[in-house]
Amino acid sequence: MPHFQRRWKWPKVLIALMVIELAGTVPALALFGIASPNLYRTKLWRIGNENGFNSSPLQVLYAYANYRPIPKIPFVWSQSLTDFNVAVSVLSMFVLLVKAAMFLLHIWYPILSTLTNLPIVVLWAVSVYGQMGPDHSDPKHPSNIAWYLTKSCSYARPSGNYGYCLQAKGAFAVTVVMLVTFLLNLLLGIWSLIPTASQRAASKVGLDDMQTKHSPLSDNSDREWEMKRVLPTTNATPAQPYTPRTLAFNTLDRQLPLRAGEGGKNRWR
Repeated sequence: MPHFQRRWKWPKVLIALMVIELAGTVPALALFGIASPNLYRTKLWRIGNENGFNSSPLQVLYAYANYRPIPKIPFVWSQSLTDFNVAVSVLSMFVLLVKAAMFLLHIWYPILSTLTNLPIVVLWAVSVYGQMGPDHSDPKHPSNIAWYLTKSCSYARPSGNYGYCLQAKGAFAVTVVMLVTFLLNLLLGIWSLIPTASQRAASKVGLDDMQTKHSPLSDNSDREWEMKRVLPTTNATPAQPYTPRTLAFNTLDRQLPLRAGEGGKNRWR
């Protein structure tokens, strides 16, 4: 059975990661909360289509008007991504508060950190992928990465959406920081779980001492055994095993009143 460590190898690094996590979670909550439900998503989508960078947000209306199959909205421009980003930000803040409290109580073990950070790393990775794109819903204007990440925000200046473009860039940057921070937390937890050579040796010695201490053949055993070893005597007669039952019978034999009276009469005969 594997023996996982409960102590952090680099606790100062863990504290530094918590500070970075706090510095990233608060802006993520603010940026994604402001962007919800649809502050600039459709506007950036339309600007990209006007410049030939991606599909058009009107493609759904065109499909309805021409009785064509409804195209699937790319994940990068969907409401699902916006709601997903808000949910991940709230979850990260909750995990940070619980983590800080448990760390102060010295019960935030590496195994708990590893099991907690693994799914959150996956969630932030999905958020990074969603904000990057791709958008292949329009074969005439395919896009592998969202235009506001690869191109200048000057394309959004004529329509008055320059600030929204910068906000989208900032939200993506914060998402990358959160992904890297939780990934480092995950690696630190896994590294702290692996015992060093000295820890493995100390654990083996402690296990051997425990087995010897609780052995019935050990003189240092804390448990009371009914039968203990009988040391050999110098007399030829073999020693009788001494048990609690032997003590009880000897005591009763000396304190019986009839036998005590018979013994007194025999002495006066």
